[in-house]
Amino acid sequence: MSNRRDNGEGCLRKRSNGTWEAIITLSVDPVTRKKKTKSLYAKSRKEAKAKMEDFLEELEEKKQSLILPEYEQESEDDMLLADWLETWQKTYLADIKRSTKDTYRSAIDNHINPVLGCYPLSKLKAPVIQEFYNQLHEDKGLSPKYIKNIHGVLHSALDKAVEIEFAAKNYSSVCSIPKVEEPEIKPLNKEEQERLFAALKGEPFEDLILTDLFTGLRCGELIGLTWDCIDFDQGIIHVKKQLSMPRKKGGGGKCYWSSLKNGKTRIVVPAPFVMNVLKHHKSVQAQQKLAAGSLWDEGDFPGLVFTHDNGYHYIQPTIWKEFQKVLKKAGLSHYRVHDLRHTFAVNSLKAGDDIKTLQENMGHFSAAFTLDKYGHVVDEMRKASSNRMQKLIDSMSM
Repeated sequence: MSNRRDNGEGCLRKRSNGTWEAIITLSVDPVTRKKKTKSLYAKSRKEAKAKMEDFLEELEEKKQSLILPEYEQESEDDMLLADWLETWQKTYLADIKRSTKDTYRSAIDNHINPVLGCYPLSKLKAPVIQEFYNQLHEDKGLSPKYIKNIHGVLHSALDKAVEIEFAAKNYSSVCSIPKVEEPEIKPLNKEEQERLFAALKGEPFEDLILTDLFTGLRCGELIGLTWDCIDFDQGIIHVKKQLSMPRKKGGGGKCYWSSLKNGKTRIVVPAPFVMNVLKHHKSVQAQQKLAAGSLWDEGDFPGLVFTHDNGYHYIQPTIWKEFQKVLKKAGLSHYRVHDLRHTFAVNSLKAGDDIKTLQENMGHFSAAFTLDKYGHVVDEMRKASSNRMQKLIDSMSM
């Protein structure tokens, strides 16, 4: 077979270790001429060829079953969407956060490219994109929020293509996506919090969960909190960064420091109770470090407040798993770790915090967002205030 490979074609080669490799060309960047390929490995040439043919057949079936009308690329200048998305990511997303890049890459590799990647930009009209969104919802069963995120990636990429005149129009702008309904906020009520406190007594994650419940930190902020960000003298916590995981299909990859969600650092002034919890935890960690001796391993993230008993950092799934164990012990129904953050917000409002203070403590982009998120709590408080005033009026002889 020729070494020349067009899109959707492949070749076989024998490797130095005696095994065989089938190399399939998925796309070619029209600017750099760099090829995006897929490699399949086998013990024999026959097996490699069979794998390649099966892959190509499956690829063709996906194109035929998932999409849409036939097309022909009009010219070499008529760039394929997959090639444009690759160029867009490399050239125009250089300065965005790594976690955002990972999210974009996931949407492109797992959803957009398998269906729309083979389309020239000139053929990517509204009916094609609309059918793609419909299939994501009806056939794949993706949530409206997930589809909205995929739409956001495609829309941004096509906007840039139009801006630099690689495409005539961004047809995703006129497409409809399923309406996203915000999930109901589920804070723990007073009785549930008391049961949680009782279940936490003596548990390894007691200090971590209590800190989360009374600061409202996001999970990544919590496991990325370092001792140099805690000022015991002033009673404040500096929230500067978070510990993030790569967003890869199937997991894997090393954790890394990333900036906060809205890019702004903040100061949290928690109740003295929280600072006492952290002081206690610091002494516990010192004992763990002494017991571990040479086995104490902080890896790439020294100085973390919350770690395993050998000094190694936590990952978010560990916190989620341990929180469910504590909930079960408390006899409580399912809650997410993020619901501790909602509980903090509701407790803050009920304790008398104003929306602006809550916004700053939560690290929200704006007070309007905070009010929209927790406005129902404010309404309940207003009604309660009205009822108290009425009782006062009723008690007076007028």
